[in-house]
Formats: sequence, C-alpha cells, structure tokens
Amino acid sequence: MGGTLPIPISVVLVAVLVTAVTDVWRFKIHNVLTVPLLLSGLIYHAATAGSIGFAVSLLGALFGFGLLILWYLLGGMGAGDVKLMAGIGAWLGLPLTFYVFIASSLAAGAYALVLILMYQRTGETWVNLQIAWHRLTAVGRYLGAEERVEREVTRPDRRQRIIPFAAMVALGIVGLLTWMWFLDKH
Repeated sequence: MGGTLPIPISVVLVAVLVTAVTDVWRFKIHNVLTVPLLLSGLIYHAATAGSIGFAVSLLGALFGFGLLILWYLLGGMGAGDVKLMAGIGAWLGLPLTFYVFIASSLAAGAYALVLILMYQRTGETWVNLQIAWHRLTAVGRYLGAEERVEREVTRPDRRQRIIPFAAMVALGIVGLLTWMWFLDKH
C-alpha cells in the first residue's frame, strides 16, 4: 500500500467518515454526498482509464447497489445506505467493495449483538427476523420499506434499535485498510 493512500481509497475514506457522522447523529445519509460520490467515481475512472475504467467503475457501483437493495426492500435499511455502497463501488470496484461490505457487515452484526444484549431485545429481534423472512418471501408485494425506516428513525428509543450503517462502513474501511497495511508490512 505504500506511504500514501491511492486517490480512490482516500475519497471513499473521507466520504464514509462524513456519512458516518450524519448517520450516527441524524440517522440520515444525504444525497448531496452519495450522488456526487457515485458520479465522481464513474468520471474519475473514465478519465484515468478510459472506457475500461468506466466499465469497471460501473460494475463496482452496480455490485455495491445490488448488495444492499434487498435489505432496503425488506425495510432493513434506508436508501442512503444503498446509494453510499453504490458510490463506494464506483470508486473501489468490485473486489474491494465486496471486502468493504463483508467488513461492514461484521461490524454491523457485532453492533447489533451488543444492542440486543444490552437492551435485552432477543424476543423482539426474533420477531423482527421472522417478519423479515415473510417480507423476503413476498418482496414483490412489499415496497413500503422507506416508510418503515422513517418510522423507526423517529422513535425515541432509536439509538437502541437502529444500526447507523454508514458508521459500520467507516469501521469496515478502516479495518480493511489496517489489514492491508499489516499485510504490506509483513
């Protein structure tokens, strides 16, 4: 990895740190950041590597989008999370986006487990998992996910219930960069 971070990783790191702050603070990831992140990733790679770079960037964006769209449709996350991962994909391409997703999902799972145990919500979590399963089996009929997310965000106990996924993405990227740095040094 060398002494300085490559431009795509630097851009993504700054973007996810900003979105992590807004997600933890307001449980909101703003389009003013995700849309330019997506578009600038496509433009950057087209400008630096031509049509092949654009194609790789577009594939990464579609992959990032595809990783989270089902969770959005099930009401498990907001559209901002999906757009953020698409923007990350546009900048990092498919393999790194997959690693960021895995690291972020592990961070989110650990965070969820802490919330479940700390606030004694095992029963409620089991019911929510059953609801998610039923929605998964009927995803074609269920398209009101954003309303459910908005309803959850306005609850007074939201900090006990909602995982700010952008913060988990930030943890995932920092963890991934640390791991890559460690491998580079050894």
